[in-house]
Amino acid sequence: MLTVTSVNVNGLRAAAKKGFVEWLAGTDADVVCLQEVRAELAQLPEGVGTPEGWHTVHAPAAAKGRAGVSLYARQAPERVQIGFGGFGVLGAEEFDTSGRYVEIDLPGVTVASLYLPSGEVGTERQEEKERFMAAFLPYLQGLKARAAADGREVVVCGDWNIAHQEADLKNWKANRKSSGFLPEERAWLTRVLEEAAYVDVVRALHPDVEGPYSWWSYRGRAFDNDSGWRIDYQMATPGLAGRAVKAWVERAATHGERWSDHAPVTVVYER
Repeated sequence: MLTVTSVNVNGLRAAAKKGFVEWLAGTDADVVCLQEVRAELAQLPEGVGTPEGWHTVHAPAAAKGRAGVSLYARQAPERVQIGFGGFGVLGAEEFDTSGRYVEIDLPGVTVASLYLPSGEVGTERQEEKERFMAAFLPYLQGLKARAAADGREVVVCGDWNIAHQEADLKNWKANRKSSGFLPEERAWLTRVLEEAAYVDVVRALHPDVEGPYSWWSYRGRAFDNDSGWRIDYQMATPGLAGRAVKAWVERAATHGERWSDHAPVTVVYER
């Protein structure tokens, strides 16, 4: 089996003080994908940045204290890539030092950690998100083709910051004009699934349920009321997605036991 977990840690230094270290020590995952790390390796305690038993790759953002993605793997990667420039994709180089994408090759599979910009309607942040999406879709298509030629599967894990369907957020009616549920964003994610032919693994295994949500605002009683969003995905090539046997969100038992505003999303694949 290959077990892959993805989680936006909402600041790894803060998460480490709230329970991430204990969670990592207890996980059965073979690969852990982190987003919004918001720290460089030198700023992380040794047991967090380079924990025993893990091979780690960190891709911090050039802008201090922002974004940042990491990968923790039980097995040493065969290849490491930070960013997705250099493949002839227009606009991709802009994001090579933004701490938003890192991928590794393991035997037979490429695993990536993605932190897609969150955006905010009517601001430069939304424009950045749109530029990222425009560059990332052709990269995903090329990644899939290169992997297939090499006999590999792909899974891109992370915080995609888009709820695709009405079932993917509790208050969808109130958020139809909000970044993260805009028609054009949802249409783009449909293109990832249809044109690029990736599979939303959790939804494929749980086709007729609300959620399962993976992010809840810290404001109000969103967590207690399960008023969340499903924006953390594992998008896999069809061959790998077809070998997924179990997927779940590791939702904390109580609000006080949370170490991030996101919860880990875990999938078990047959090798």
